[in-house]
Amino acid sequence: MSDSPTTAPTLTRPADGGPRRAGRPQGVLLMFMSCLPVLGAVLLAPVLPSMQGHFGNTAQARTLVPISLTIPALMIALLAPFAGSVVDRFGRKRLLVIALVVYAAFGTAPLWLDGLPAIVLSRVGLGVAEAAIMTCCTTLIADYFSGPQRDRWLGLQTVFASLSATLFFAVGGGLGAHSWRTPFWLYASSLVFAVLAAALLWQPHSSDENPAGTTRTVLPPVPVRALLAPCLVSVFGGIVFFAPIVELPFVLDHAGIDAVPVIGAVAALASAATAVGAFTFGRVSSKGTATLLPIAFALAGVGLVTVGLAGSVPVIVVGAVIASSGTGLLLPTLLVWALAGLSFEQRGRGTGLWTAALFLGEFVCPLMVLALAAALGGRGAALVLLGAAALAIGVACRAAMTRAAAVPA
Repeated sequence: MSDSPTTAPTLTRPADGGPRRAGRPQGVLLMFMSCLPVLGAVLLAPVLPSMQGHFGNTAQARTLVPISLTIPALMIALLAPFAGSVVDRFGRKRLLVIALVVYAAFGTAPLWLDGLPAIVLSRVGLGVAEAAIMTCCTTLIADYFSGPQRDRWLGLQTVFASLSATLFFAVGGGLGAHSWRTPFWLYASSLVFAVLAAALLWQPHSSDENPAGTTRTVLPPVPVRALLAPCLVSVFGGIVFFAPIVELPFVLDHAGIDAVPVIGAVAALASAATAVGAFTFGRVSSKGTATLLPIAFALAGVGLVTVGLAGSVPVIVVGAVIASSGTGLLLPTLLVWALAGLSFEQRGRGTGLWTAALFLGEFVCPLMVLALAAALGGRGAALVLLGAAALAIGVACRAAMTRAAAVPA
């Protein structure tokens, strides 16, 4: 793939000094651990009304209960760049294992906490751990694999995240039927992953690192100018990616569908379309970012416009599937674009910046749609405008990349 990172696959040196290559066990483990931030985002959604009822209909509860769901995403957006710096300076594996343990501690804390402010603070701690986990996992994928194999695993990362979102939503609802606290037990699962990570993963080393594996005291600077465009586009990409997930239930409700099982089924279908789009990336990544990015934005844009203009449920479903297939292709395309040309010593910080941009977009998404809906007279009009913007961004990216390719090196 022309825009894939150009560094060779990382050969690591275990204790016996022989080379070591990552395979399916490492890839699959990284896929499952990449789902943990998704667990933090969607697991509590079904029990928010129960939490609200438990803490009462006070102004504090009406504010803090929704924040308890969204604050981890904000922490990822704020702290992923810092996590990337730690990853580059002190190593991937050590930070990952520590973060998995911290994730379990803060994730299960609401089982024993009584005050809502304390629960929100525990969710802040969870977001800190998620920022480290997400950055470490994505960086290790780029470290362990290269070329088409790397593209395939990056695509599968989005596949796993999309399918796990549907699964976690259902599991959260099932466990929440017992008590709004019960779903928090699932956060302890990261302890299992901490043990597996300690056993199956290793700290990769750059090819020019000295045999003792000592850490550089001065890291090479990250090419900020080269990362600026991918990260700015990824902020908007995060908004587009999250829009079908957040807004689809409201659009269906406005169309007269208020049955939770029906809404869940449509959401599951959209998640499956996201997974298909991400899985397709691994098969078409050789086409390059200049081709795939406009296609992804075009699909997402057409789908969002269709959902916004739809007057019937079948058309809404078709639009959601088109939009979600585009967002599934969009995420790995943006990530590969951001990682292109980064060296081993820059990759953690580059991944952190991209992760921050993506989650910033996801955090902003519901607020932006709400503001647009208020200004334009409804969610449908807001989604139409967002879809039109996605189409425009896709065209602009294609034109800019075509011009850049035409300029002699």
